[in-house]
Amino acid sequence: MERRTISPLFVEEVADCLRRAGIAPEPVFEAAGLPDAVRERVSAAQFGALWLAVAAAMDDEFFGLGGRPMRPGSFTLLCHAVLNAGTLQQALNRALRFLKVALDDPSGELRVEGDLARIVLYDKAGPRSAFAYRTFWIVVHGVACWLVGRRLPLRRVDFACGPPAVAADYRSFFGAPVRFGQPESALVFDARFLSLRTNRTERALKEFLRLAPANILVRYRHDATLTAAIRTTLRARPPTAWPNFETLAKQMKIPASTLRRRLRAEGQTYQTIKDEIRRALAIRWLAENQKPVGDIAADLGFAEPSAFHRAFKKWMARSPGAFRRESVTVSS
Repeated sequence: MERRTISPLFVEEVADCLRRAGIAPEPVFEAAGLPDAVRERVSAAQFGALWLAVAAAMDDEFFGLGGRPMRPGSFTLLCHAVLNAGTLQQALNRALRFLKVALDDPSGELRVEGDLARIVLYDKAGPRSAFAYRTFWIVVHGVACWLVGRRLPLRRVDFACGPPAVAADYRSFFGAPVRFGQPESALVFDARFLSLRTNRTERALKEFLRLAPANILVRYRHDATLTAAIRTTLRARPPTAWPNFETLAKQMKIPASTLRRRLRAEGQTYQTIKDEIRRALAIRWLAENQKPVGDIAADLGFAEPSAFHRAFKKWMARSPGAFRRESVTVSS
């Protein structure tokens, strides 16, 4: 699934936020250059324009989903507050404190547990909607990635609420295992990233804000990175024809040791890139056709169906069969 476009079901959730506030969605959608009924995926720029139009109409940059309105201009002030934090850990702590003041509820806390870092959300009045948590994660993760100039891969995303009707879209959106009905809402990533230095200037912030929020709506990545180049190479071939790492390095005319080091600097490995593409293909094939799971496993390059089952459960916290049944239920 293309990560630079947004599901129409997320657009409908925005419309629901407007309706709950007593605001007709149609004029707001028109202001954002969107039709009254959105049935196709929209670009990040289009959804970003919608976000700005909703913020103006509701006087709230958080879609009316917080304990108090997040007044327009709050996101800009948040970015200024974290700009010179020094490290990612300091920046996240500042961001969470700022959002607690701006929203009141939910509020977040950064925890470090062994080799994992978790941003845990608390709600005074019980779990909120998945869309509310998703919006919070977009803001925090998007700003964090921009501050350190690289994508921060996620290990897992937990939601305290039950699964929404668009559960499959949530899972593909984050590029990481997503679990609903958990004791806490949490964003989980490698703790080693917390020591990364923030490296942005006031001039860079001005450009970042000029493009916001479209530039934080999808998982952060540079189009010119090696990671993106490798993704393009792999997506052009079936998984069964993917080269091994040494062959890939020769094709890219980069020494294998150098390629490995540069990927590590981008927070990636060749295996994680392959897993990411396999996961996206598996989700799409399971949801869109009735091809046997064994055939999907073979097409994805797994030697045995059992290996695919183990990998898929690690990615999505459920078996391929359970995911397919859930997708059929959601679409029916």
